[in-house]
Amino acid sequence: MLNTLLSAFQEDFFLRALLALFLSGISAACLGSYIILRRMSFISTAMTHSILPGVVLAVLLGFSAYWGALIAALLTAAGIAWISSRKGSSEDSAIGVMLSVMFALGIAFMGLSHSWRDFTGLLFGSIVSVSTEDIGVILGTTLIVLFCLRLVHKELELASFDEEYAHLLGARPVLLRSVLLILIALAAVASVRLVGALLTTALFIIPSTTGVLIGKNLKGVMFWSVLCACGGGTLGLIISYTFQGIPAGAAIVLGCAIPYFVVRIKNA
Repeated sequence: MLNTLLSAFQEDFFLRALLALFLSGISAACLGSYIILRRMSFISTAMTHSILPGVVLAVLLGFSAYWGALIAALLTAAGIAWISSRKGSSEDSAIGVMLSVMFALGIAFMGLSHSWRDFTGLLFGSIVSVSTEDIGVILGTTLIVLFCLRLVHKELELASFDEEYAHLLGARPVLLRSVLLILIALAAVASVRLVGALLTTALFIIPSTTGVLIGKNLKGVMFWSVLCACGGGTLGLIISYTFQGIPAGAAIVLGCAIPYFVVRIKNA
């Protein structure tokens, strides 16, 4: 067992996968803390599933799938922000509308392509095949997310707890919500490459939910969220490497879930 563990850390693909996981886990966990506090868990599902039409259309037209996914995710973020700002529309309903429309478009485009197998990587991810170029994209995304969160942290924290009070103080919660949606879109597109659209939601939600159970304030929540994402993700990668029949994406999510259930049982 020890020899297997040591051999894993000598493999270049494993080290690349681990680095990509850490970078993506940091951005997903930090954004996930705001998602949990604002009760927007559904948003990560919408973002990861709404990239489908962008990816399929980009492949059909011969463009980069990454840019297709990013454009689709940003259009979804813009659509959610616009619909939720209209009178009589809630954020939940806006998310549901955009998720349904974008995912249906993706299915329609896949039908036009006459091939479903080409997009299985989008659904299930392939972290073990992450390239140096992929790591560069994920690194850039993570730096953008952390930089933007640093700039608007106080205002975003205030708006997450009380939007009306934030508005009275001039924090412009509508703009902050749009910024958060864009950052979630960026991080979601980067994470899909690792664990796939079906499991990316878990990468945002599970570590952050664990962080909320342990942390005493937002900084504490973020710290524990990142720790759970990176630690649990590493455990998942090791499990997948040891038992090669288990897909890496699924193992990473299960690894992230272990700290959550440990804390839940301890606090029961």
